Amino acid sequence: MTDSERTKYLRIALLLVGLIFIFGIYPLTVIWPSGWSWNPGQSEYLQMILGIYATLGVFLVIASRNPSAHRSLIWFTVWSSIVHAGIMAAQSLANTQYMGHLWGDVLALFVVAIVLALLTPRGQAVRAA
Repeated sequence: MTDSERTKYLRIALLLVGLIFIFGIYPLTVIWPSGWSWNPGQSEYLQMILGIYATLGVFLVIASRNPSAHRSLIWFTVWSSIVHAGIMAAQSLANTQYMGHLWGDVLALFVVAIVLALLTPRGQAVRAA
């Protein structure tokens, strides 16, 4: 994949992830609560998570316009997604009532991290930009 193709796909991925973080997480907690909502109903925890991810989503949409200028935000998204998903995976395995999350938000965050990490330029490609 050429650098220009990688940048094109990174821009698309940032836009999609950003829009999902802004508009998609709440509907997923309603449609599939066992995979996306850790507490029943509209808990304070859920409202906090929705606010944090919507904010991150706005900045990912902005980053989609010029990814090379926002590499630190992209890597923050990658690593925070890995950490968040890892903690949730351990909690899901420790408490079987949360096993559905392994196929919901845990898997989704690992996919986000992998896709963004694979598409974000590193090394020589960063120095060339």
